[in-house]
Amino acid sequence: MEKLKEIMDNIWFTRITHSLIIIIVSVIIYKIICFVIDKSEEKTNFKLFTSNKGKTYLKLLKSIIRSIIIMITILIILQTNGINVSSVLAGVGIFGVVFGLAIQDWLKDIIRGSSIISDSYFSVGDVVKYHEIEGKVLVIGLKTTRIRDLRTNNIISIANRNIDEVEVVSNWVHIKVPVPYDIKVEKAEKAIDDIIKLIKANKNVDAVSYLGVTELADSSIDYYLRVECNPEFKFQVRRDALRSILLGLEANNIEVPFTQIDIHNK
Repeated sequence: MEKLKEIMDNIWFTRITHSLIIIIVSVIIYKIICFVIDKSEEKTNFKLFTSNKGKTYLKLLKSIIRSIIIMITILIILQTNGINVSSVLAGVGIFGVVFGLAIQDWLKDIIRGSSIISDSYFSVGDVVKYHEIEGKVLVIGLKTTRIRDLRTNNIISIANRNIDEVEVVSNWVHIKVPVPYDIKVEKAEKAIDDIIKLIKANKNVDAVSYLGVTELADSSIDYYLRVECNPEFKFQVRRDALRSILLGLEANNIEVPFTQIDIHNK
């Protein structure tokens, strides 16, 4: 009992205990705030909360609240452990230049993260392209934007300062229909009408438009289709559309052209 009392009286044990209690209380407060925000989002019918932009604001609000709670928690823990927080804050001014250089990328991320939302560049739920990756936006935070790769389902984190490299993906999918040169235009366009009907019957397709001839290629005349769909499903829509093209050409007795080499002997 004496050893236990000695441990309890130890100043470091007391400080560690107090620090852990402060962290636990901070986590609980953050969880409660998030719970209230989530419940408000579920119950309200305001367009601000139900739209993609509104959801983006709510996620950013959570990120800001988390950052504020973390900063306050650190300051309280420092004060609890005998560190004069006022002196620390005053001392920041002395090392302001060095500190500013150290966090400049961090500040860029925060500024660009705010501009993403204020300028409505994209919102949570939109599909964007970053380099060769196309993904759905899951979270827009103060520092990073997280997307889910549509091909692999991997989660990618993008620093907000790189937002200039991000493209918002449209709901258009352009597809070529190759037809051999020996097929007359009227017959080809009749086959394309059948193909359009087949594509429209596929899942997640909103509309299909015939745009005309796009290229006189080496072994085919390429007719151009525009398929409209939710960009989240564009890869599957493209696969379904290509299958519909094969079925449509087959139904009209048109063979899919392929590159051929003619050799003439003298």
